[in-house]
Amino acid sequence: MKLKGVLFDLDGTIVEVPYDWKRIKEELGTQGKPILSFLQELPEPEKSKKRQILEKYEQEATRKAVLKEGMDGLLEFLSENRIKKAVVTNNSRKNVRFLLKKFNLDFDCVISRESGLWKPSGSPFLEVLERFSLKAEECCAVGDSHYDIKAAREAGIPWIFILGPEKTDFSGDDIQFFSTVSELKEKVKELIKGEH
Repeated sequence: MKLKGVLFDLDGTIVEVPYDWKRIKEELGTQGKPILSFLQELPEPEKSKKRQILEKYEQEATRKAVLKEGMDGLLEFLSENRIKKAVVTNNSRKNVRFLLKKFNLDFDCVISRESGLWKPSGSPFLEVLERFSLKAEECCAVGDSHYDIKAAREAGIPWIFILGPEKTDFSGDDIQFFSTVSELKEKVKELIKGEH
């Protein structure tokens, strides 16, 4: 089946962002839980206080973000070939808007945490498929973390592309690693032609 949609993670995938997640989790006291799920369960006013801490770190990192080399070319290529593009991120709408404007990027669909859908659940990916009227097997997911893998698998997306160094704890026939965006672009070209 030919590729018709690409679902991108944002931080660490489209842009390089200097997050120190270990430090952030320690300061929030997440006890090993995913940050957003942890915050959701907290009573007020603790929830609002800790959310502000998270937002402060996010804002600082967002201002320092740089576009991953070759990403603008890949996105342009997808648009030229009428492939649907989505951003699925656990970041806030405000930070997403800032980054898309800063780097002049355009997507057909953006799902941020304000939707109430966030990874590692597959629900934000399923929401994109519904909006695009596409089947899971017509799409690929591009990310950099376990959350992206879990979410893509739960949504039934057959191709999971990880940008960055190969990690031994990421395993499965559905995962492929790409050290550069240009390598990823070549793979996407194959899928668009139906060569896989």
